[in-house]
Amino acid sequence: MENRKKVAFYTLGCKLNFSETSTIARSFNDEGFDRVDFEEVADIYVINTCSVTDNADKQFKQIVKKALKVNDKAFVAAVGCYAQLKPEELAAVDGVDLVLGATEKFKITDYINDLSKNDMGEVHSCEIEEADFYVGSYSIGDRTRAFLKVQDGCDYKCTYCTIPLARGISRSDTMESVMKNAAEISAKGIKEIVLTGVNIGDYGKGEFGNKKHEHTFLELVQALDTVEGIERLRISSIEPNLLKNETIDFVSKSKTFVPHFHIPLQSGSNDILKKMKRRYMRELYQDRVSKIREVMPNACIGVDIIVGFPGETDELFLETYNFLNDLDISYLHVFTYSERDNTEAIEFEGVVPANVRSKRSKMLRGLSVKKRRHFYESQLNTEHIVLFESENKEGYIHGFTENYVKVKTPWNPELVNTLHEVKLTTIDEDGLVRFDFITEPIFS
Repeated sequence: MENRKKVAFYTLGCKLNFSETSTIARSFNDEGFDRVDFEEVADIYVINTCSVTDNADKQFKQIVKKALKVNDKAFVAAVGCYAQLKPEELAAVDGVDLVLGATEKFKITDYINDLSKNDMGEVHSCEIEEADFYVGSYSIGDRTRAFLKVQDGCDYKCTYCTIPLARGISRSDTMESVMKNAAEISAKGIKEIVLTGVNIGDYGKGEFGNKKHEHTFLELVQALDTVEGIERLRISSIEPNLLKNETIDFVSKSKTFVPHFHIPLQSGSNDILKKMKRRYMRELYQDRVSKIREVMPNACIGVDIIVGFPGETDELFLETYNFLNDLDISYLHVFTYSERDNTEAIEFEGVVPANVRSKRSKMLRGLSVKKRRHFYESQLNTEHIVLFESENKEGYIHGFTENYVKVKTPWNPELVNTLHEVKLTTIDEDGLVRFDFITEPIFS
């Protein structure tokens, strides 16, 4: 009996990348490969790359070395955003055998004729204008939640961003396909779906290969709310100008969509927002937060922010800091601006020194800790439903309430992928929340 070949995957970057890695992995399974962990010996290692931050680029070489340390004869393939933007650069990395761009990555098994090592990486990368079709995907690696891709690409022209260059125009999965994928996820016993994409609020554009909106994001949310067997639906990052009041109102009354929003701000200074070519001013952002708080007082609101953008003076940074300090939000994801090739911002004057960027990043990370602590404290002595994770972390099992409070309790494998009603009691020394059980599992 012939031994089955083994494949391992490493994913850098966003939830969207994780959903696409899972789809690519299933194509290998269809071709007779067995999937193993990246730390194990495999015949082929596939690295799904990211190019949002400079750090993600630098990680790539380290991951290649890590793979070849386990098996120096392994075939190494690079796919994803960095592979689309700089294919020749990746192909030149020692040990890389194949580089596939935005459209080719979903047909990776077609490019693997044998697994012999190459002297130089072979490149198959389209012009990004050719990335105009949609490939649906979802991740099911975690027993408790799945990332469901509903949209890809972006038509926005933010001056710091390479994503349109890496993923192409905005396009959407069909409603029929999204619902089919959601039903497949539900059938596997997964309790939570996280909607993901590059610009998910733009859902409906390009649904049938044209620019017209066949459906809206609100219609998508309303349809998914009817999927049987899914206990929770969570909206991932959504642009503030595309998060409409009607959607907020629907989520507030939904049986499955949870009160958790992650909304990119990027800067609290209107001057910087204009230079970034964002499609809103901070007043609109403030309105969105106020609307959420009006109908969902206990909602968790996360914010993306970029520090050190060209032209960000001390005064403009303090505008951002004070705006965020006064805003009723729950946590921050802080990104330090890094220069990206082929973006407008790389030509801008007013470059902020690296040490100043670092200092500002540290200040905002400190603010995030304060905001999260305040949010957690506001939830003490209230009752919530927790979905428990599947990992044993140093003798504890973790879980999340519907409004994204992270909790912990001593490890018990019977809790994995179950929902419990709890009362939040105290905040741990490591910033997590302890609780008392109120009921037996609601679902098992």
